[in-house]
Amino acid sequence: MTHPTATGSSGRKSAGHVIVDSLAAHGVQRAYVVPGESYLDVLDGLHASPIETVVCRQEGGAAYMAEADGKMNTVPGVAMVTRGPGAANAHVGLHTAWQDSTPMVLFVGLIPFEHREKEAFQEFDPHSWFASGAKRVMVLDHAERASEYVAEAMFAARSGRPGPVVVGLPEDIITRKIDPALHPEIPVAGGGMTVEDWKALEEALKESSKPLFVFGGNDWTTEGAEKFTHWLEQHHIPAAAEWRCEGTVPFGSPSYVGPIGYGRPKPTVDLLEETDLLVFVGTVPGDVITNGFLVRQDWSKHNFIVTMDPSMRGRSGPVTYQIVAKPDIFVRDLVRMELPVKDVWRDWCSRMRRQQEEFSAPTETHPEDGPARMDTMMANLVATLPEDAMVTFGAGEHTNWAHRYFPTNGYASMISARNGSMGYSIPSAVAASLNHPGRRVVSIAGDGEFLMNGQELATAAQYGATPLVIVMDNQEYGTIRTHQEVQYPGHVSGTQLKNPDFAAMARAFHGFGVRVERESEIPAALEQACRAIDEDQTFALIHLIVEQRRKAY
Repeated sequence: MTHPTATGSSGRKSAGHVIVDSLAAHGVQRAYVVPGESYLDVLDGLHASPIETVVCRQEGGAAYMAEADGKMNTVPGVAMVTRGPGAANAHVGLHTAWQDSTPMVLFVGLIPFEHREKEAFQEFDPHSWFASGAKRVMVLDHAERASEYVAEAMFAARSGRPGPVVVGLPEDIITRKIDPALHPEIPVAGGGMTVEDWKALEEALKESSKPLFVFGGNDWTTEGAEKFTHWLEQHHIPAAAEWRCEGTVPFGSPSYVGPIGYGRPKPTVDLLEETDLLVFVGTVPGDVITNGFLVRQDWSKHNFIVTMDPSMRGRSGPVTYQIVAKPDIFVRDLVRMELPVKDVWRDWCSRMRRQQEEFSAPTETHPEDGPARMDTMMANLVATLPEDAMVTFGAGEHTNWAHRYFPTNGYASMISARNGSMGYSIPSAVAASLNHPGRRVVSIAGDGEFLMNGQELATAAQYGATPLVIVMDNQEYGTIRTHQEVQYPGHVSGTQLKNPDFAAMARAFHGFGVRVERESEIPAALEQACRAIDEDQTFALIHLIVEQRRKAY
């Protein structure tokens, strides 16, 4: 098919180019793409655009990068893929964005409008595929609405509870020339505390002896997180992190009392039942926090929930009061609330903080000449990290070390997948490094998870991303093996792996790679990897061979 030029003599532009102009006007800095002939006109628009085009190796990796981008910025992350198989591969990133409440827009090239409902090559119905896992599904059937659709998609992704939006782009529609005027950005309401909200929360806090805040979600800013932390510390009120949301209240804050999620220490679990006032900010008491909707279910408990989602989707247990507000707007109002500090608050916060400090204290950093261990790796790693270090990871037992030991010292310093999605570690590390060049980005991956999207190291090399990747190799899907041993003791089935040399793989992708099998090799390997990142401006991978569990009984 021969397409018209993008810009005509009348000054009109193709709809594909207008889409790119609109994304740039909304502040999008990069688009993560796997190219396809179905949206060539948009790719052509990106050619001369200020938006960086990051070409990925698989649509799942591109979608994960866009989702991670949405976690780190106030602008939704953007991915672009082609129809049919490309859209199917990207679906995993949409599910992550849906369950993690991440603002993200996925553009999908589609068959020409005139070929619709004839089962054309790679045809599918985006509404049927994506309707249950996206906030909106839109198909651009009228070229002149191109900029409007971008504005609507960016608005929908950010408004209320953030999440993913899908925009379908028929191949023939995006080549049509239209008026290049751009639709203005649609403002997103932030809500806020009413006078009644203020009085209800103030009264509840004054009556409370053991208040606890739980923070989460991806709708904060650095400034809002800092103000929130300062207010908590002023009042000696403790705060816990939603699973895989650490950093909003820094790791070293005297008010930070640890994460609440899988692998949490028992004292943190006990907090949910012991506290007489629980205030969720940016999240709700969902499945993971409440241990499968079992903890904090007594309707006599006092729970305040601060969220922009009026439906409080995913909530479990009692609700004393809902405040409809985004975290930053809530904090803007909260910090004006001056409360007398109670001695019982000091004692309560100090007790929980001491338990968190004990739980997160690294082990001794004197490795012996035995099999390599993640405890030793983390102890040595933490000692080398700068204050603004970031960590990314997906799902698996290897994540427990990141939750427990990694010092997250600011909002969006932990980028992970709360839907338990494997394969997230490397794409998110690439996105984090591209967003924050010069910062130490560490990705902790399991051997099973790494091979799901390890090919995106090629993307890291191509665009100059420099994460430090630690692959914990125990030759199994460890989390599933653990569940298996509980539910089917004596039967190890379907969980064992035979792995390649991941360090050699890293070198093949033009990065640094080193294999570590003994405790004594860890310090030198870390030093070499960090030197390669700092001096050679490349990514580095440490393939850590840890001691294996017995394969059978």
